[in-house]
Amino acid sequence: MADQQAAALLGAFAKFFPKATTIGSFVNGELLEGSGEASIEIVNPATGQTVLTYRDAGAAVVAQAADAAQAAQKTWWALTHAARGRVMQAVGGKIRENAEALAQLESLGAGKPIRDCRGEVAKVAEMFEYYAGWTDKFYGDVIPVPSTHLNYTRREAMGVVLQITPWNAPVFTCGWQLAPAIAMGNGVLLKPSELTPASSLVVAALAEQAGVPRGLINVLAGFGHTTGQAAISHPVVKKVVFVGSPATGSKIAAAAAQRLLPSVLELGGKSANIVFNDADLKRACLGAQAAIFSSAGQSCVAGSRLLVQRGVYDEMVDMLARGAQKIRVGEPLDDTTEVGPICNRTQYQHVMNMIDAGVAGGARLAAGSQQRSDGGFFVRPTVLADATNAMGVARTEIFGPVVVAIPFDTEEEALAIANDSEFGLAGAVWTQDVARAHRVAAQVNAGTFWINGYKTINVASPFGGYHHSGYGRSSGVEALYEYTQTKSVWVETAANPATPFGYV
Repeated sequence: MADQQAAALLGAFAKFFPKATTIGSFVNGELLEGSGEASIEIVNPATGQTVLTYRDAGAAVVAQAADAAQAAQKTWWALTHAARGRVMQAVGGKIRENAEALAQLESLGAGKPIRDCRGEVAKVAEMFEYYAGWTDKFYGDVIPVPSTHLNYTRREAMGVVLQITPWNAPVFTCGWQLAPAIAMGNGVLLKPSELTPASSLVVAALAEQAGVPRGLINVLAGFGHTTGQAAISHPVVKKVVFVGSPATGSKIAAAAAQRLLPSVLELGGKSANIVFNDADLKRACLGAQAAIFSSAGQSCVAGSRLLVQRGVYDEMVDMLARGAQKIRVGEPLDDTTEVGPICNRTQYQHVMNMIDAGVAGGARLAAGSQQRSDGGFFVRPTVLADATNAMGVARTEIFGPVVVAIPFDTEEEALAIANDSEFGLAGAVWTQDVARAHRVAAQVNAGTFWINGYKTINVASPFGGYHHSGYGRSSGVEALYEYTQTKSVWVETAANPATPFGYV
């Protein structure tokens, strides 16, 4: 079975790297074996079996990648803005041409349902196409300063940036960060999770096929404490962007601060999904399912705290629990699968331990199971009802298909519960009262908020968090500010400008 799984993953990968015998790092246009001492296992989440091993990239490969990115960035920056835009449009087209093969690779590597992977690959193509349109439309200003001076600003590339992306949505976060970075003329060192590097390697290869200069995008497959640390420490790197857990994010920020590097952190969440008595309950229930059970709950914006007004609490929880039991959990490549496995063993154990802790702490298991899976890392969609916001399951990011239902009585109480969290990434409200909807949206501390909906995300809209959910913004025009720096230029226009000294 393991041999068949290895053949499937390697076969999907070999469609893009025909000579590959395992995973490696993509550096200066070539797939390289790692230089590190450690071996890394690729595990099939649907079976729990190791299917491939590869070597950690290590410091030597990082150095090669940094040199390549620095050289290619100068070539890329020298192009006209419109020329960069045309290449980026071509990248989007190349991804669309290879969408099905890339989606299958993502499904095999990350354990995500194939139908979800198809949607995410399409969004990656959209990201490159969207930012292609910004390459010649994002520019500086002329400042109306007094006196005889002309003052204008330039938006200039950072140079080479380091992007560290997570295992839960590898191809999506790859495009999410790559597209605005290269649109603004930067070179990139991309360090995906060591557990799921395959799809990021393919995106980089497709980008070069579309016309991105060789070496502009380098993908480093390896551990964070070795390869990631070597990349942060490399003098070529001018900025660090990290998507992942708050615990790791704080370490990344500290390492970047040692070199006075600016950073963007997109971290975790414990988002409040608030349902009032006047909500359309069927619609709210469907939204709550999407909020927490899609991607097996492995989403930073997951609606993991369901706050329901007491008048409809029992009905809402019962409806959600019945729906959860009907969701199809299964093999990622099966078109009928709605929820796949948890991506890795460590996370699976964390999710199951949190379910156990929730029940032991007094929450009612309205849907789901405490039974461990014998094979893969499968978790049934789980509803922990009758909880309080003081429970560990209501405060800790579970990052699995587990929702905690908490009753409330008043709008003020709902807001107090929603904001009683160290996180501030997302939230939602379900109500037919327009004034209330806008009041709640204004008062919940979150970077993204939905009214009568959940999990709608578009590349044109800024995304990021408050508090321990991070700082800086991804996507939208705001991402372009993250990947550029401002230069102020002064021009003296007077024929005989005044000076403090006249000794010539």
